[in-house]
Amino acid sequence: MLKLKLIAFDLDGTLTQHKTQIDDRNMETLVKLSEKYKLLMIGAGVCDRIFKQLREFPIDIIGNYGMQYAKYNHDTKTLDLVRNDGTVCENKDEIEEKAWYIRRKYGFTEFSGNNMEYHPSGCLTLPLLGTKAQQADKLSFDPDRKKRRAFYDEVCELFSDYNVFVGGSSSFDMAPKPFNKYYAMDLYCREHGFTHEEAAFVGDDYGLGGNDESVYKSDIRFICVDDYTAFADIMKDFI
Repeated sequence: MLKLKLIAFDLDGTLTQHKTQIDDRNMETLVKLSEKYKLLMIGAGVCDRIFKQLREFPIDIIGNYGMQYAKYNHDTKTLDLVRNDGTVCENKDEIEEKAWYIRRKYGFTEFSGNNMEYHPSGCLTLPLLGTKAQQADKLSFDPDRKKRRAFYDEVCELFSDYNVFVGGSSSFDMAPKPFNKYYAMDLYCREHGFTHEEAAFVGDDYGLGGNDESVYKSDIRFICVDDYTAFADIMKDFI
């Protein structure tokens, strides 16, 4: 810990519940950590959404697996968007057919809504239950992720131009290569003069197909948070 200068965080599941604001205790922990280290958020969503969940905590934010980067402006107390490398999916017919291949092979041909979801960033979502599935159905579909992990490798091979994640409760999320959280953190370190030995990442989704897995399997120190309510206790030794 003597060398540690930079701590980066995942958000949902690590600091908060999914799409909810950070609570007072975890916010207080961030404040204390910010007195000793440079702090950074690295998320799968857009920077503005992450900033609102953090109740506008003063921190630099990387969104969309590294495609978006926003720097906190201490004068205006807002975010200044520095980079926004969103892409447009130009081969939707091919993407749709690949999704249908998975559906036909594994029995997901009946679904509600659309076959695929296309995000403005260029990220994709393959929602096995469809884009308009009921929340209760999604939550009960694959809580331990075993169903999706059984054919995760095949989805990765089929969508070889993307980094694939076992996302949400019933989907596969995909970011155009090379974007993932390790790519984003490594780039930030190189641009801001930090070595990997001086950096740590705090996350919860580090299993097979998790969107923190790329950092977990790297040379960057990884701090596991399996329950966001334990975050403050886990980080006590760093304060």
